Amino acid sequence: MGRFRIIIVLLLTLAALGATPAFAQDIVQQPDVLDTAVAEATAGGGLTRRVVQMFLMVTVLSLAPGIAMMVTCLPFMLIVLSILRQGVGLQQAPPNMLIVSVALFLTYFVMEPVFKDAWAAGVSPLLNGEITEEAAFPKMMEPFRVFMEARVDQDAVDILEDARPIETAPAENGMTPMALLVPAFVLSEIQRAFEIGFIVLLPFLVIDLLVASILMAMGMMMVPPAIVSLPFKVAFFVLTNGWVAVSGALVRGYS
Repeated sequence: MGRFRIIIVLLLTLAALGATPAFAQDIVQQPDVLDTAVAEATAGGGLTRRVVQMFLMVTVLSLAPGIAMMVTCLPFMLIVLSILRQGVGLQQAPPNMLIVSVALFLTYFVMEPVFKDAWAAGVSPLLNGEITEEAAFPKMMEPFRVFMEARVDQDAVDILEDARPIETAPAENGMTPMALLVPAFVLSEIQRAFEIGFIVLLPFLVIDLLVASILMAMGMMMVPPAIVSLPFKVAFFVLTNGWVAVSGALVRGYS
């Protein structure tokens, strides 16, 4: 009985050893699904194009705040609204988050035609595979270039151009190169924002001077004029619908 069991075990072992090469050969001959998918994706450079597009998209999204500050009217809106809040005398009303949100939406309201032109000229053809990344970037930046050229101060362009130690290659059609146009545009917007801010502060300065003169005439020199003038400045600002009036004037300045 023991010999019979030994014979059966030997037969099963020999059968397993004989079937193993054939089974391994079948496994090797079966196509690898992952390799097939990679081969199909890399055919014609499609995978490389998608990787480059994804890399560019992540880069643009990470630099979106800086881009919004550099090529749009966001700095102008933000500085003027901040100076306006400072002129009223309220340090935390409205809060910084609300000021930034209002400036962002006013910027979008002004820049919406530029965004649409940039999407139609560069982004949409790139996503559809009609043009390459090299051709899409200049087309996408062209509407922003036209917007900045219309707003940039020529004095800022000349000063930056003279300050650069190396010569800047001239752009096509006689337009300013982007490396020079972007900082000149930002500095021009900051300068213009402070000019508008000075005009915005004048009515509140007049109210402060009147309140200080009245307090001195009444002999109340120990009373801080800022505390007394604050209700009058807030009332003046509310009666004139100041936020809406100033926002409308800022938007009309870009039309």
